[in-house]
Amino acid sequence: MFIPPSPLPTWNDELYLEFHRGCYTTHADQKQQNRQCERLLYEAELFTSIAALLTQTPYPKASLERAWKQILFNQFHDILPGSAIPEVYEDANRAWQEARQVGDRIRDAALRTIACQIIFPAPPYPDAKPIVVFNALNWERSAVVTLQIPCDGEPSSPNWQIYSLEGDTIETHCRTEANRHDSLSFWAEQIPAIGYHGFWLCPSSPNLRKTQSQSPSALEDLGGEKDLCIADLHPDSSPKFTLENEFLAVTINPATGDLSNIFDKIQQREILRDAGNQLQAFQDHGQYWDAWNIDPNYAQFPLAPAQLKAISADRLGTLETQIHVTRSIGQSTFKQSYRLQKGSPVLQIVTIADWQEQHILVKAAFPLHLEADYASYEMPYGAIERPTQSQHDRDKAKWEVPALQWADLSDGHYGVSILSDYKHGYDSQPNQLRLTLLRGSEWPDPMADYRSHLFTYAIYPHRGNWQTAQTVRRAYELNHPLQVVMLKTQEPDAPHLTLPPIGQFLNLHAENWILTAFKQAEDHPEQWVLRGYECHGQTAKLSWQNSLGLLTDSLDSTTWRSTNLLEQPNVDDRANNPEETAIEPWRIATFLLNQRHS
Repeated sequence: MFIPPSPLPTWNDELYLEFHRGCYTTHADQKQQNRQCERLLYEAELFTSIAALLTQTPYPKASLERAWKQILFNQFHDILPGSAIPEVYEDANRAWQEARQVGDRIRDAALRTIACQIIFPAPPYPDAKPIVVFNALNWERSAVVTLQIPCDGEPSSPNWQIYSLEGDTIETHCRTEANRHDSLSFWAEQIPAIGYHGFWLCPSSPNLRKTQSQSPSALEDLGGEKDLCIADLHPDSSPKFTLENEFLAVTINPATGDLSNIFDKIQQREILRDAGNQLQAFQDHGQYWDAWNIDPNYAQFPLAPAQLKAISADRLGTLETQIHVTRSIGQSTFKQSYRLQKGSPVLQIVTIADWQEQHILVKAAFPLHLEADYASYEMPYGAIERPTQSQHDRDKAKWEVPALQWADLSDGHYGVSILSDYKHGYDSQPNQLRLTLLRGSEWPDPMADYRSHLFTYAIYPHRGNWQTAQTVRRAYELNHPLQVVMLKTQEPDAPHLTLPPIGQFLNLHAENWILTAFKQAEDHPEQWVLRGYECHGQTAKLSWQNSLGLLTDSLDSTTWRSTNLLEQPNVDDRANNPEETAIEPWRIATFLLNQRHS
């Protein structure tokens, strides 16, 4: 039968909501709690599933289900968008807190259960304590790790040193914190994907470098007593504030706090066209839907540049260097720490903002030494390209667009990604990316964002496009830091110990596949669900092995199944072998697996 062409137009693009641009930013506390809870429950499900498979520990299904339902309820409009009345957030904040407490309790208990199964070699010193670093992501990682060591009320605490399993020293730096904890940082190298790596923690000799500082709490001054007043910075004698590692050389302007230079040492090119991380403020008023939308004419009403109040430097040997800057906009302060760590091509900007402004919008601007017609943005289980300048009438309204954990501007040969923990509003030009940090709406909640905010965004220069640069992985790493468990001294030859000191539970071989869930099946507690998605828009060749006793026999279709999101079998996928499976571009793939019984 012939079907004539439809006279109706075809829309092949996103359904852009023109009057909800402010919802990417308003009520930032709700975005923060949503991101933290989603991350936490993923890790709680992952590690409690592993603990259950290893030790037959009961799986806390009811608690996890309740926590997930609390999160999903709070994602409903108008809670997560930030456009609800104040009374709504009294209930929502209680739900966030309950979900976070459940996630913390389940994840921490699971990590400790797993760590207690590890067989450590003989300690390098009698008073050495085993610690275990866990990686919740499905690729190997190396990173600077920080842990807190209680002082137990003693008048002074010893220095500490991290050793490898073989007894070799690993660069370690300690701080005595104002809250009577030792903060210890060290380089954790090659932590296996969905796995762990053991180390030794020992009291050290007094000659270990130790920084005595009154380190501030999360909502206090990042610079501490080392801040330099602007009056102390003379043009002919100003110190040079720089950060450098094997990947980047970064310079901060001591008069403004902006980034003067970000030089890519690998590709030998400067990435900034003008000052980077400019805090640009604009009037943002005249909207009836105050919390929902941004004033379309905000760019015509720029405010005075942010004023630098203090700047200081801080170094942890070769592990990490930080430059702390304090700037003001109106009655608000932005305390930012530029952080560059060993082994990382990512420049982090950790921000503490005391926000007191009404109908003001603040963006962080990054003018770049490249040009592109399109910018890419992360969306749920994928990415989307959007033009950097209007090409059609339908594009004119897209002057503020959303993204999840990253946005990228690449010219095909080189690019720059912005990574973020919970800031979602962006705008782009052919040679610039800007991230919206805060806005000051007053209706329907007069106190929506008038509070202290703690958030992190980061700059990632790279060769090629965002796919070849693995921008998706860098964003996940920012949002899923390595977890550390400190154990008491083990009893020798304990019969219940079953795990090696370095181990991997799931080995997933695919550069463009992200694990998003590993959990007990909803309807069959003896089965386990493995779910992830293809993240580059290219077919993924997924092959994997496991050390958890999960069956993946391609000759026996009863040991595993490919399913939909409801965990119902996919009839057309029954011939697939999960040990080597082709995942179509952007596809969410779910596998239902059985456990081997002895």
